[in-house]
Amino acid sequence: MKSPRLNRKLVLEAPVRVADGSGGYNETWAILGAVWAEVTARSGSERKVAGVPVSRVGYRIVVRGAPLGSTMRPSPDQRFADGTRRFVIRAVAERDPRGQFLTCFADEEVAA
Repeated sequence: MKSPRLNRKLVLEAPVRVADGSGGYNETWAILGAVWAEVTARSGSERKVAGVPVSRVGYRIVVRGAPLGSTMRPSPDQRFADGTRRFVIRAVAERDPRGQFLTCFADEEVAA
């Protein structure tokens, strides 16, 4: 298996709940740090949400491995940011037996 080309800098973000003062909360995103990644588009689809066309593209994003419990190890409740683009992480798997790299399966949704 050849080594991935980690040529794209992404920002790893995690959701944070902030009290809204009325007994509820708002969800914001906290930056955990930057990672270098190989980003590959997989497949795409388009559907209508409330009458608005929404385009969704799946991506395979490979990053360097991080130990379990590390804040820099991506997980399905997080996302990657690249400027104004957001890649929601759906699943994470070790790419190789030694865990040198992780494969993140993510989706990007854009309202057309």
